[in-house]
Amino acid sequence: MEHTNDSQEDSLNQNNQEHLPIEKGVKQETQDSQEDSLSFKNRIDLTELQEGVELIKSEISKVIVGQKGMIDMLIASILANGHSLIEGVPGVAKTISAKLLAKSLDVGFSRIQFTPDLMPSDILGTSVFDIKTSEFEFKQGPIFSNMILIDEINRAPAKTQAALFEVMEERQITIDGQKYKMDLPFIVLATQNPIEQEGTYRLPEAQLDRFLFKIDIDYPNIDEEIEIINREHNLKGEQKTGKITSHLSKEQIAKFQGLVNQIIIESHLVKYIADIIVNTRNNPFLYLGASPRASIAILKASKAFAAMNGRDFVTPEDIKKSTVPVLQHRVIVTPEREIEGVTTKQIINQIIDAVEIPR
Repeated sequence: MEHTNDSQEDSLNQNNQEHLPIEKGVKQETQDSQEDSLSFKNRIDLTELQEGVELIKSEISKVIVGQKGMIDMLIASILANGHSLIEGVPGVAKTISAKLLAKSLDVGFSRIQFTPDLMPSDILGTSVFDIKTSEFEFKQGPIFSNMILIDEINRAPAKTQAALFEVMEERQITIDGQKYKMDLPFIVLATQNPIEQEGTYRLPEAQLDRFLFKIDIDYPNIDEEIEIINREHNLKGEQKTGKITSHLSKEQIAKFQGLVNQIIIESHLVKYIADIIVNTRNNPFLYLGASPRASIAILKASKAFAAMNGRDFVTPEDIKKSTVPVLQHRVIVTPEREIEGVTTKQIINQIIDAVEIPR
């Protein structure tokens, strides 16, 4: 009996030893599969887009010191196919930043200096009578380009401002009953000085609403100021834009804009955007709240910021980063609060803090 028990125990031990490697192998395969499932991989390939964004940033940084937030928003506006209004006091590189951005892209560029005597035909173009053919021929204005820099946009009267309404929203103009489509991409970058009042006109709310972003530019800090002075000294009279290289073509920009449109946003984040917008309409400190166009603008901008950071999905941080530059020119503070010195930016930040962030 003892011999039988020993033989049974030996056989059981042998069976256990035979099964041990198999069990370890199964555990190892299970662990590997779990690690694979936890590994992050984009469903949309954003490698080329990120490389293009870094190329643009590196080109602009050859001239511009600091202003990283402004540069990010300018690039995001292109990816989101939106226009930007750049506001700041004279001499903080508003115009040069827009020119550098345009030069870093392999697209058409046109600059229009707005003045009080500027007419709509000076921007859009006009029909000229051809004596040879006895017909009117349309001569295109400077608006027919890909990247349009409008300098001091608040210096032109309402009649000239109205000429931009259709082209900014629909990427087309209508003259003498004939429609003319813009060549895509079509992006308007406008600058204005918030301090100077003489010879300026307040932009209509309908026009402000057509800008995706309003970008505020502040003064540089002391270290940036020193770097600006040193760079100017080292130029030795050379042109600042001389070393800028063009990188992205029209086709690449169109491709990147298509990728941004595919960025994923969850339903609870869509509600988060809607909650912010509805709060602007119910806020007692605001005379005018944000429109549905503002909701769409936050959606597009947050997708662009997500893509620039290499993600194919939107996060609450992308939405929060987009909200102030998208809304600050679309809402109006009540006269009572404006007298007290309350700004739209302060109220928008209060709304962001009050709305619960989805988890």
